[in-house]
Amino acid sequence: MSMPNTTSDQVIVERPSESVAMVRLNRPQVRNALNLSLRRELASVFHLLSDDAAVRCVVITGDDKAFCAGADLREYVDASPTEILARNMHLLWGAIADCPKPVIAAVRGYALGGGCELAMHADIIIAGESAQFGQPEVRIGLMPGGGATQRLTWAVGKFAAMRMLLTGESISASEALSMGLVSTVVADDCVVPEALKLADKIAALAPLAVQLVKESVIESMNSPLDAGLRFERKAFQMLFSTPEKTEGIRAFLEKRKPVFSSVSHS
Repeated sequence: MSMPNTTSDQVIVERPSESVAMVRLNRPQVRNALNLSLRRELASVFHLLSDDAAVRCVVITGDDKAFCAGADLREYVDASPTEILARNMHLLWGAIADCPKPVIAAVRGYALGGGCELAMHADIIIAGESAQFGQPEVRIGLMPGGGATQRLTWAVGKFAAMRMLLTGESISASEALSMGLVSTVVADDCVVPEALKLADKIAALAPLAVQLVKESVIESMNSPLDAGLRFERKAFQMLFSTPEKTEGIRAFLEKRKPVFSSVSHS
């Protein structure tokens, strides 16, 4: 069953097309800060979208003022280590990280702390000119807990990551682009349309090939080169058993657009 448009107090799920889902954070009064209930709802939505065979690409966004300004600190100020442990936030982040469909983050305004980490859970980041990225946790006596020390370092390298993580200072969209943190920068009012255009383009491609490309790139981040190459080689070989490979090549040879009817398997 395909997941329909849904609206809650904190998350809006739209289906701009049958094969694309857009997930919108909906806490504008606190710049879309992540409280525990929002994190749980996001995880639930991503589990459903991962299992929705019709969905081939997911866009996640906030509003024109903020993608996500980070964790809701009201839930942190008096929290003990055991309370934080019991929240199992790694499982909530994992629902996004493990989504087998390509995820595009459409970022306008603030993407700070957990918001920057949320954007880095995506596979592609489209940033508006107003976007600001940062990990300010050190300024309040904390450190990132949603993967920034790892994902930011993978994205921009040790020295740029250390500067952001150790100072807590934010960077502009143009600096994030030059560092390799975002995929492209566009005018603010073009961010969501550009993300949806890109999502439609990806959704029109062979879904199993797209899924295996994503898995192979993620594997490269978690494995030595030789292991990553073995994974890529096996994935490449496996695609020769699929109808979409035959359709894609025949369409190219016949100078027509391919029609991919197969769906990915999570």
